[in-house]
Amino acid sequence: MKNAVIGNNKQKANLIVLGAVPRLLYLLQQETSSTELKTECAVVLGSLAMGTENNVKSLLDCHIIPALLQGLLSPDLKFIEACLRCLRTIFTSPVTPEELLYTDATVIPHLMALLSRSRYTQEYICQIFSHCCKGPDHQTILFNHGAVQNIAHLLTSVSYKVRMQALKCFSVLAFENPQVSMTLVNVLVDGELLPQIFVKMLQRDKPIEMQLTSAKCLTYMCRAGAIRTDDNCIVLKTLPCLVRMCSKERLLEERVEGAETLAYLIEPDVELQRIASITDHLIAMLADYFKYPSSVSAITDIKRLDHDLKHAHELRQAAFKLYASLGANDEDIRKKIIETENMMDRIVTGLSESSVKVRLAAVRCLHSLSRSVQQLRTSFQDHAVWKPLMKVLQNAPDEILVVASSMLCNLLLEFSPSKEPILESGAVELLCGLTQSENPALRVNGIWALMNMAFQAEQKIKADILRSLSTEQLFRLLSDSDLNVLMKTLGLLRNLLSTRPHIDKIMSTHGKQIMQAVTLILEGEHNIEVKEQTLCILANIADGTTAKELIMTNDDILQKIKYYMGHSHVKLQLAAMFCISNLIWNEEEGSQERQDKLRDMGIVDILHKLSQSPDSNLCDKAKTALQQYLA
Repeated sequence: MKNAVIGNNKQKANLIVLGAVPRLLYLLQQETSSTELKTECAVVLGSLAMGTENNVKSLLDCHIIPALLQGLLSPDLKFIEACLRCLRTIFTSPVTPEELLYTDATVIPHLMALLSRSRYTQEYICQIFSHCCKGPDHQTILFNHGAVQNIAHLLTSVSYKVRMQALKCFSVLAFENPQVSMTLVNVLVDGELLPQIFVKMLQRDKPIEMQLTSAKCLTYMCRAGAIRTDDNCIVLKTLPCLVRMCSKERLLEERVEGAETLAYLIEPDVELQRIASITDHLIAMLADYFKYPSSVSAITDIKRLDHDLKHAHELRQAAFKLYASLGANDEDIRKKIIETENMMDRIVTGLSESSVKVRLAAVRCLHSLSRSVQQLRTSFQDHAVWKPLMKVLQNAPDEILVVASSMLCNLLLEFSPSKEPILESGAVELLCGLTQSENPALRVNGIWALMNMAFQAEQKIKADILRSLSTEQLFRLLSDSDLNVLMKTLGLLRNLLSTRPHIDKIMSTHGKQIMQAVTLILEGEHNIEVKEQTLCILANIADGTTAKELIMTNDDILQKIKYYMGHSHVKLQLAAMFCISNLIWNEEEGSQERQDKLRDMGIVDILHKLSQSPDSNLCDKAKTALQQYLA
């Protein structure tokens, strides 16, 4: 059987259909089977697992994993190795759920103990760990069972395969995990610290796979806060190594992994972004990611060419990701990226690609570039970027929507020339729709974009927003559990209620509800920023001509303003002062009656007290207000 199935997928499928798997598993678990027989069974099963994904599914359906794990308890090393080899093949298949390794709590400690048995147990077990460690829960289990101590010394093994699998283990253990990363920094192997060993494995004379994986280890430790971003091992070793991986000479997978890892390394740090942008002409080098495979490509192997054509979109995705990280903060780098040949056209094309990953990366890249006022006014306008962006927003998955709507916020800033055409293409309805999303990030972006849209806008746009959003939805957002949503909604209200005719118009139709909402927020358990925004909205209302009366006839609100004038927090006192100043301003009709009413409430006494305030801003405002009474 073994000889029939090696390298022959058709024969493997035939044997499975004929029911060989349950029979082999039966022999493997029989007490009476000799160790040689059991070992042969494990080898045949391992060969069957090497075939298609359907083969692996058939093996899983026969509960092969518990049977093989049971086999690891045998005293015979050859049998253990055969079981581990088969387990390795099954666990590295995409159809196998990683959880199956963790269902029985005794498995991980037993695997740790087997690590010392032979170079094969070391290679297979490390490979199983690195494939089955997905997320913080798995990292914690492996870490608590001594993975770091047990695997560290394997980095100096004589076997390249063992060194490589141990290295991969460390990269998955350290990813986004401060606890593991902080531990790794201080681990000694033969008198050398782990980061120094990783740096040695980065050197140009080492195999590419090893260079890349050690660069990942150092990157992840750096991002988890265990290595400083200005440490030499990052600036002089890891970063240049990852840039090297982006060059034309490297294979497609290496270029993809190199660019994605570099994007992750430099994402939060402007200094690393600047260094990367001037290393080996990286920005120009990435432009080649879009011309792949080129006609002069040195690919002689037809199989390779076929593979690369199928995966060329991964290169584009990686380039967009890295451009997004490079341009995250620095204006000059953004300019360089945009001036790279046909860059804006490439991004715009990326927005409509069939692959979700490429679309997401293209939107991220655009979003990063849209942080620049200069670019919003020039390149973004020349390429009418808003058109494909509005199309992306029509029916995209949430992860794309979050980034695309966040970018729309930037395009709707008052100085952006794209604002007008975006409004005409139905953006208001689209954004109002986002504010009803289950996803808080989408609610925030929808309301944020509406807030930017309403800033210094004409009455028609404001009326459109209020009509599309509906007052019910506006008040739903004012009681949203997400603080960001609440703050942006208050910002929207404040922008809607600016310039007198607009204030009076909106308050004449929605005054009652708005005053109710303001009262609720000022009475609620909210932080200083929320209350300050709310008082600023009141100050805007107090600036209206007819709208003022809604405050003057509402004793509850007047008492609240009085309360906040005497508050311990200066920001709130100032905001309350604005309300009072707008109500008592002399040149306006009815100011005398308003001044008298407020004097009777004791406001003047408070103003006298505030005019002695140590805070110069508050003191000035109080004096100005008192002058209104004297004029």
